[in-house]
Amino acid sequence: MTSDWQRRCAERKQAQLESIPAEWIIQCPPDNQLNVQDVPAKCSLLSAHELEITDTVDVDVILQKLRTAEWSSFEVTTAFYKRAIVAQQLTNCLTEIFVEKALARSKELDDILKTTGKVVGPLHGLPISLKDQFAIKGLETIMGYAAWIGRYADSDSVLVEILNECGAVPFVRTNVPQTLMWGETYNHVFGRTTNPFNRYMTPGGSSGGEGALLAMRGSPLGVGTDIGGSLRIPSAFCGLYTLRPSYERLPYCGAVNALEGQESISSVLGPMANSISGVKIFTKAIIDSQPWNKDPLVTRKEWSEKEYKLEYHGGGKQLCFGIMWDNGVVKPHPPLQRAMAMTKSALEAAGHKVVDWEPHRHLEIYKNSETIFAADGGDDYRIQCELSGEPVIQTMSPQEDAHESVMDEPLVKSLVGKPYHRSALELWQLHKEKRDLRKSHLDYWQATVSRTGTGRPIDAIISPAVAYPAVPHGMNTDSFYTTLCNAMDYTTSVFPVTFVDSKLDDPHPPHEFYNHEDEAIYKLYDSKLFDGCPVGLQLIGKTQEEEAVIAMTEIVDKALKNFKMVKGMS
Repeated sequence: MTSDWQRRCAERKQAQLESIPAEWIIQCPPDNQLNVQDVPAKCSLLSAHELEITDTVDVDVILQKLRTAEWSSFEVTTAFYKRAIVAQQLTNCLTEIFVEKALARSKELDDILKTTGKVVGPLHGLPISLKDQFAIKGLETIMGYAAWIGRYADSDSVLVEILNECGAVPFVRTNVPQTLMWGETYNHVFGRTTNPFNRYMTPGGSSGGEGALLAMRGSPLGVGTDIGGSLRIPSAFCGLYTLRPSYERLPYCGAVNALEGQESISSVLGPMANSISGVKIFTKAIIDSQPWNKDPLVTRKEWSEKEYKLEYHGGGKQLCFGIMWDNGVVKPHPPLQRAMAMTKSALEAAGHKVVDWEPHRHLEIYKNSETIFAADGGDDYRIQCELSGEPVIQTMSPQEDAHESVMDEPLVKSLVGKPYHRSALELWQLHKEKRDLRKSHLDYWQATVSRTGTGRPIDAIISPAVAYPAVPHGMNTDSFYTTLCNAMDYTTSVFPVTFVDSKLDDPHPPHEFYNHEDEAIYKLYDSKLFDGCPVGLQLIGKTQEEEAVIAMTEIVDKALKNFKMVKGMS
């Protein structure tokens, strides 16, 4: 017998299907076609001009064409909407689809430009996708919970307010996992999102809908959130650029969330894009809007060209990067190690210095942060699920065609132990411990001045964002490469480096395993299974260094592209 929550989920999923224009339904390839990146060009839905628009990954180029009216917002929004709907049919990446509302907004912006000769703002006419947390007036914000079906927002979240003032066109919202606190993307309402590079694999989470959509070029610029890697893991798995800013640099007010009230490790929002230009343009536009006048938690810090020009980092002339080959908790898979070696060679060829980074108190930081996340004993998730009667999802593994499991219990469960409610005093002690760990880690970083030869400490750290490329559904257990930055509040980017190559990325001999998760992840690696998946890395800067991290990521990205050109690499 179908329960009421299951009926509500089925009806909501059907309503989503009915919101797609019938003429945009395509003939999908069979399920056994794993890579679907070529479908938008072959499905006959998009014209040649629409393919040209959506294949333009440099957001600055799109904005320039919009400003000069070479491209209208209506045609750009239509093109990306069509491609987003193709992506939806192939990867199940969307939640809210509101074609008429978005196209009406694009026409309004075109009329303003035509009538006044002026753009509305720095994002004039640009369609932007949003993770299913950012409330839009009149639309549901379900966030993966059956009980939230039918909850319509009576106002815009602050980010949406600002995007509208900047001239953007919010046009779709994207899928998330139930509870948000998964590194994958599945819920009972909208189902499972898959990775378009290999649909047997996860696009990551919790911003996995954004990751899949952007990987399909179904959006020029998306917005996700990150409390333990939720921007960076999907970006690494899907070949994208992103920025995890420091706490309260960008406005979160009015967005729905999990673990609300837990403010020791804050969730942050950030951009995701197929170009680093998109990351910079979004970040600067939002900061230039003075978001502290709308969100009382936002730090009153204007965009700094001085910091973007790296005046505190030697003007960017000779930077010194630390490479974290291994975090001492989980050893990265061979493609990640090759990507780090490529990045080191590229930076050295560009005149920069690279030294090894040795982990500092990582297991203590990992245990502290995960214990903070679990301090309520899981009440937050249970309460929301009990409102409808739906069960709390216990695994991201599919019921059918699940990959063979190689680990019974993630390391985090061993560290945190059984569900247990922390008292207020116990939680305060965890917060105090985190502050002490942040100070210790900062001091350790500052002390690297003795090794750099630049007169400065290491400018940034290069590391994996996750220990492996995109994994089969249900297999993403590693999150500490990213959670480290959330706990220490380090501004962090992700950038694509290469793809798994089964001819180059042979399994490495067994090493002395740090723990049972390290052993399980080692055994998971199969070069043929991962072949063709994107490989990305993260660049870690210090707290509130958004401008500098963007600039250093541009330097690394340029160095890698030049290096691959010289070496004849793709």
